[in-house]
Amino acid sequence: MTTTPADLPPPTPADWDGGWLREARRCPSPNFGPRPAGAQIDLLVVHSISLPPGEYGGPQVEQLFTNRLDWNAHPYFGQIRGLEVSSHFFIRRDGALVQFVDTFERAWHAGRSSWRGRENCNDDSVGIELEGLEGETFEAAQYHRLIRLMAQLAILHPVQHVAGHEHIAPGRKLDPGPGFDWALLQQLAQQTPGWNTSCFPEVVRRVDRHPSPPHQDGASA
Repeated sequence: MTTTPADLPPPTPADWDGGWLREARRCPSPNFGPRPAGAQIDLLVVHSISLPPGEYGGPQVEQLFTNRLDWNAHPYFGQIRGLEVSSHFFIRRDGALVQFVDTFERAWHAGRSSWRGRENCNDDSVGIELEGLEGETFEAAQYHRLIRLMAQLAILHPVQHVAGHEHIAPGRKLDPGPGFDWALLQQLAQQTPGWNTSCFPEVVRRVDRHPSPPHQDGASA
């Protein structure tokens, strides 16, 4: 039987060790830096990623975010050779959670971006990658893990907004794409104290099923 957020104890500050979530498997990335002074960490950015595109379960995403990917292991990797990027969290297809960067630090996931009147979303956001391909669907375990993570993050940071990479970088990025069920996430959020649909963007559905390279300009944002 699938465990849902309602089956789990409510999040508490004890879930955290500083900016590291105790439930997540730590896989520290060197690709991070300090946030600007006074940054309000109030935005969660949802991404999707798979390496090679459409292949799941392997170590390649973790290798990319820790600068250990073998660029010669697959033809696609030549397109992203030398890329230095990261996210704070990665949710695998079975709901397993990996953390790469302390949430108080600035991960390199958003690239050129703008949301709620602010530029450079890396400065004040938490990046959450879902294992998946833009345009394809995601697993129930990923939605349940995501909504619990959102609730846990709201304990630590003044989170008020949730958006996809496609919303903060329109025309440049397409993830998580039309296969991501924002309506389901909003339904789960309504069952979670402290969340409501005003946190979410007006979703524009896209029908582009071609994967874009993962965060090619994240390190320079």
